[in-house]
Amino acid sequence: MLHDFPMHTIVAASDLDRARAWYAEKLGLVPKKEDPGGIWFESAGGTWLYVYATGSAGTAQNTVGGWAVQDIESVMAELRGRGVVFEEYDMPGMKTENGLADFGMAKAAWFKDSEGNTLELSELLEQG
Repeated sequence: MLHDFPMHTIVAASDLDRARAWYAEKLGLVPKKEDPGGIWFESAGGTWLYVYATGSAGTAQNTVGGWAVQDIESVMAELRGRGVVFEEYDMPGMKTENGLADFGMAKAAWFKDSEGNTLELSELLEQG
């Protein structure tokens, strides 16, 4: 049933002003609206990123959200130019090179926001 509805991501911030500035400067996202608890950033396809204030920001040890992109290497280069630092991983079944993991049918890269949350870029590759 839920496949008929857009999905949104909720990300924690201990400092909303710092997070607002980081998302604008590093990712080029401008708040679409704000409420007393947080900031709403709109993305393609009616999807949303909601950044809300809480003291537990940055405590998740997992990826909290991501963007499906095209030409991931170009997107990474643009973000690096804005100061985004991509994570390096070396674990069974996954090793990044220059911040990029290549799974054959997909590529992915991870970075942390100003609050310590891990976000992802991913690209599904054409199978031929």
